[in-house]
Amino acid sequence: MPDCPKNEAELDELLSRPAPALTEMMKRLDGDIAILGVAGKMGVTMAMQAKRAAETAGVGKRIIGVARFSKDGEREKLERAGVETVKCDLLDQNQVNALPPWSNIIFMAGRKFGTEGDEARTWAMNALAPAYVAEHFKDSRIVFFSTGCVYPLRSRKEGGCTEKTAPSPIGEYSQSCLARERIFEYFQLKHGTKMVIFRLNYAIDLRYGVLHDICRPVWEGRPVDNTVGAFNAIWQGDANAYALLSLELAQCPREILNVTGPETADTVAVAREMGRLLGKEVTFTRETSGDLGYLSDASKMCGLFGKPRIPLAELIRMQAQWISSGGVSIGKPTHFEVNNGKF
Repeated sequence: MPDCPKNEAELDELLSRPAPALTEMMKRLDGDIAILGVAGKMGVTMAMQAKRAAETAGVGKRIIGVARFSKDGEREKLERAGVETVKCDLLDQNQVNALPPWSNIIFMAGRKFGTEGDEARTWAMNALAPAYVAEHFKDSRIVFFSTGCVYPLRSRKEGGCTEKTAPSPIGEYSQSCLARERIFEYFQLKHGTKMVIFRLNYAIDLRYGVLHDICRPVWEGRPVDNTVGAFNAIWQGDANAYALLSLELAQCPREILNVTGPETADTVAVAREMGRLLGKEVTFTRETSGDLGYLSDASKMCGLFGKPRIPLAELIRMQAQWISSGGVSIGKPTHFEVNNGKF
């Protein structure tokens, strides 16, 4: 297991460290890879991992990152890593239509935080932008990010939802994510585009994520919110590798893939382990944890790609060390404790 990164540079290096299977895939995959919405929480290190994998494979594959690049430093960071960048507003159809017809597309653009009270913008980002992209890249392979929030809430006793579970989204954010899926599916029916629906829940980056949201109040002496009593999580470096590997799964009709850790984590047990590691007393917002949450079954993913490189127990240890040593937080809670659809 890797040592806990001591700073953001070490964290980015670990997150972008290429999986061996990804390096081998780069030797087989035809065409370049474009990541749309690259400037979000996951995209930068995904692009860096793709570039490192291509270089390790010894292939001249171009990795292109597409975004508005509204935040300082994102574009420069990618370009230093050898990733080409293209500035584009995916809500502007003319700008989308001006993009080159890259062979492989990872679509990561979307909106969750701030949905409550600004629903129209969320629907536009999650449903309108996919329409522009799906029409323009109709001849490409497309892996597009979705979320486990399109599934119905489940209890630990019921087990996680599988890819065969019918969607039943709660609230406008989750509904708009199902709309994203349906829009892409419509254009697949229209053009025969090869696609994968990549249903992710809860990537761990130490700077944010479910474990961060549990560990921070433990460290600061605040109660841990246990409204949702169980969750799934996966190391972001693994989630990014699986997204890139999924390009080879793209088919018509579309493939669906749940992406998360194989473990079902107990919120109270994780918080208490954090307390043990940090030497802190742990309290909770509720006497009894809530029973329902977004739980996904990752059996299919593990069967295709193997289990994640970093298991949950190590992620807990790394998260505790990162926060106790003053590691940076990006200040974006996952709202994993939300089960009423209001993000």
